[in-house]
Amino acid sequence: MVRISAIRALAGKKAMTLVFPAGLLAIMGGIALAAQDWNTLKIPDGLAFSDFRGYEDWKNVSVSQTEHSLKVIAANDAAIEAYRSGIPNNGKLFPDGSKFTKIEWSFKKNEESPYFVNIPDTLKTLAFIEKDLKRFPNTHGWAYAQWDYDAATDTLKPSVLDPSGSECGFACHTKVSAKDYIYTAYPKR
Repeated sequence: MVRISAIRALAGKKAMTLVFPAGLLAIMGGIALAAQDWNTLKIPDGLAFSDFRGYEDWKNVSVSQTEHSLKVIAANDAAIEAYRSGIPNNGKLFPDGSKFTKIEWSFKKNEESPYFVNIPDTLKTLAFIEKDLKRFPNTHGWAYAQWDYDAATDTLKPSVLDPSGSECGFACHTKVSAKDYIYTAYPKR
């Protein structure tokens, strides 16, 4: 058994002693140490997760729903400014430094809402796209990364859809080459 003494924050109170079995502390410590640092993740020869720090705060471009998921597509300031200037509909290209994320969840019905509405449930995937003509000349400057989320372990791993690094994803996006390889329009708001 391991004893941990905690001093009460309020003056005049007695110290409290907590008793934990030593094995439980070792397990708890191992769990804390085993947490995955997403910022260390990288697609082989491709994008690093750390290059997308702050993606949670990017501006919304659009939302979409498939049969099995809800998605939000968000972009950094460079991409949002490009959209607002008319790109890609004006025939111009997104500038280097444009970055996008697609956050995908399973969905469920919102039981509290007075009308039918689906809301995000469990995170499924995170996808990133970045434009950098110098780094990714073979794909017109675009690189792609998709991560599958495992809720049981709170970890990410490269998606099986993206095993070959930065050029995977480009084949799918060639369908919209006239829109500088970006599917998502910036709708009126």
